[in-house]
Amino acid sequence: MLGALAAFCGAASAVVYAWGGLLLAGAVVEAEDGGTSSSPLLPCRDVTGREEQLQQVVGYSVGFVPLRFDCELTDGGSYDSGAVPGAVSAHAATLALSGAALAVAARYAAEREARSRSRTEAGGPDRDAGSDGDRNRS
Repeated sequence: MLGALAAFCGAASAVVYAWGGLLLAGAVVEAEDGGTSSSPLLPCRDVTGREEQLQQVVGYSVGFVPLRFDCELTDGGSYDSGAVPGAVSAHAATLALSGAALAVAARYAAEREARSRSRTEAGGPDRDAGSDGDRNRS
């Protein structure tokens, strides 16, 4: 059961990260579109409270851990455009760590059960016998 849950968490983590990657790819496609009304970059326009910085946008950069689309400014600074919500990377990391912990727990449980099964099949320890096995001989 733990192994199946670990696999599910791993798969869910991959799906969430892939969804964030698609959002990031969409922002890059929008930024590279060019043409009329392409300055400032389309993904950089969605941020409120940064209207004065919009005219300073000269480029962009992307990050993969965490997933982010940054708008670069003429003064060398940058800001996150919000094209990829911060929760995407957080959820992907949480699911991946949970999956790893569950995989370790599943491995531990399987080893513990295997040791228990091997003791049962071997007849278990003989509590009446001494360390050399000579006490029960007549």
